[in-house]
Amino acid sequence: MKLQSGFHAMQEAWPDVQWQALFNRTWPLYQRWFLRHGMGQQPTYLQSLRQLRAYMPELLSVYERLCELAGGGDTAARFLSMYCPPPYYVSCSQAVWTKTTPFLIRNYDYHPALLEGTVIHSSWLGKPVMANGDCLWGVLDGMNSAGLVVSLAFGGRKLVGIGFGIPLILRYILETCRDVADAVAVLRHIPSHMAYNITLLDRLGQSCTVLVAPDRQIQVNALAIATNHQQQIEWTQHAQATATLERESFLIHSLTIPEQTEEQFIQSFLQPPLYSTQYARGFGTLYTALYRPSADSMTLLWPQRQWQQHLEVNLAPEG
Repeated sequence: MKLQSGFHAMQEAWPDVQWQALFNRTWPLYQRWFLRHGMGQQPTYLQSLRQLRAYMPELLSVYERLCELAGGGDTAARFLSMYCPPPYYVSCSQAVWTKTTPFLIRNYDYHPALLEGTVIHSSWLGKPVMANGDCLWGVLDGMNSAGLVVSLAFGGRKLVGIGFGIPLILRYILETCRDVADAVAVLRHIPSHMAYNITLLDRLGQSCTVLVAPDRQIQVNALAIATNHQQQIEWTQHAQATATLERESFLIHSLTIPEQTEEQFIQSFLQPPLYSTQYARGFGTLYTALYRPSADSMTLLWPQRQWQQHLEVNLAPEG
């Protein structure tokens, strides 16, 4: 199953024809997902705009540009706000290695048909950003030119509340933050509509995992690993299907083995129990992402192939 064949890189300092082509290609599927419970279940455009203005005002110029490129329609504008979107459940493993030069590595596990597969190089607010995209401008994992790396994992709770989709919050972090402390402050302030575990690493080697949820304050864990539960198991069926406890135990054990090498740790993400082949159930590993802030690099890995990307630090808006 050559999942990597669906990936492509997009380099556009300010949203333009490449982003518009991405929208045109993916919008029919995104629209079907967004409207699956009916338009009446979604916040209005004005409600969404007010919340975006209140919590992420720096992104308004980008949002307006994206709405323009999307044709100015009401449904697309609501979707792009990512305010109270429909729920989605993924299964991921992520960790920060600190024995040598620190790096963040993660597996993204999801249904193959639902992967956007776009690495977006941008400089929308003047800070170069490189990220695996989701929902057309959100972030699954990524890094900015300050050397800040972010990555998400589902928190293993069914609860859906009031807030933004986490991919947009991660986009905001990469666009506006310089280090882990900045990112934690954002996660403390902006509400997430679902439970997620956010692993962070910056160029100074600071790292942590932040547990966010719509019904309680964030929790900051110094141990920078995450699978798909928060403190305790709350959704037993999902936990068993995705082996979240087994993957967490494996990561903890791996990081405490004195003789474990950097390469061995990286390769473990390409093998069970971290690497999953449950594609039909929506929990298959679609890619492994390795971020090295010291080298401004991201490498996407698969068992038989790898693809390296570098931050375009000279990427800047024209004009």
